[in-house]
Amino acid sequence: MGLMIKSFTLHEITQAVDGTLIGDGTLRVSRLAHPACVEGASDLALAMDPKLLSVLKDKPCCAAMVTVGAESDSAFIPARILVARPRLALAKITALFAEAVPLSVGIHPSAVIEPDAQIGANVSIGAQVYIGSGAVIGAGSVLHPQTYIGPEAKIGPDSLIYAGAKIGAGTIIGARAIIHFNASIGADGFSFVTPQMGSVEAAKAGTSGTVTASNTALLRIASLAPVIVGDDVEIGANTSIDRGTIVSTRIGNGTKIDNQVQIGHNVTIGENCLICGRVGIAGSATVGNRVVLGGAVAIADHVTIGDDAVAMGMSGIAGNVPPRTIVGGIPAAPRERMMETLLNIGRLKGFFKKLDALTARVQKLEGEGSGS
Repeated sequence: MGLMIKSFTLHEITQAVDGTLIGDGTLRVSRLAHPACVEGASDLALAMDPKLLSVLKDKPCCAAMVTVGAESDSAFIPARILVARPRLALAKITALFAEAVPLSVGIHPSAVIEPDAQIGANVSIGAQVYIGSGAVIGAGSVLHPQTYIGPEAKIGPDSLIYAGAKIGAGTIIGARAIIHFNASIGADGFSFVTPQMGSVEAAKAGTSGTVTASNTALLRIASLAPVIVGDDVEIGANTSIDRGTIVSTRIGNGTKIDNQVQIGHNVTIGENCLICGRVGIAGSATVGNRVVLGGAVAIADHVTIGDDAVAMGMSGIAGNVPPRTIVGGIPAAPRERMMETLLNIGRLKGFFKKLDALTARVQKLEGEGSGS
């Protein structure tokens, strides 16, 4: 069973993206193309950036998607779909052309499913999948080869789990989840304690700037609470989400998590958040609703990020962030203060040159004064 080649008329595409059609709506498109990569009349050129329109003048282009306001600049193209919000239109049209990786409905003979696991209707389970005792797989879900579903884990209906993903015991995944290659959800948290006050505790308690204690032994704190993931959540490849200690680690409805993200134990993340690649969130942090964390943002333990806050890429967040605040830098600060700090740092070279010149003049004047 191979991938199907989809095709649509311009009229169908226009309806799907809520656009406005100029030209022949019966033209059929079988491929979306960057303007520089257009090969034939069946391509739809995605030229929402007006700068790309000139590229199409030497291409065999019959149809293009352009931004509202570019009607005259794109008049040389026979058929056009006008859209007001290019990225929104891109989301809709790529969804129209997207084709799921094929996997037959049913259970592959090499899959291992414990007798008391519950498997919903119309489920696809690929080769070498393991489903543990008491696990529940919702109707219409797709489990690609070599996925692991631990005992008592629950996968909501219409979820899509790609090859190599590991879902730990007791984890709860909501409806319509998308979990990419090799994600780990429900591993134990990174939580240890020393019998007596150790180096970290001493460093936090002291003010000397030196380490006054040693870690003679590290005792493991067990992770007893599961990960609970809401509906319509997407989790990227190689992302890790740890179990909670006593309180569950939670991911809210609609949140999207990129690749290689680390979410520690007891973390709570709200709804409709956007968490970019290589973000690290330490244990017991709270991230509000609709928060955006840029790439490689680091959040310290027990920190709270308010609703609708935005953290710029590579921010190091050591303290609470109020709602609707834009922060950046290390340590993170409100954007205006961060930009002012960077500007002042850039001025230091000139400042030191002036200081050196003034110092030289003062020394010269003092030398002349002492010699008179």
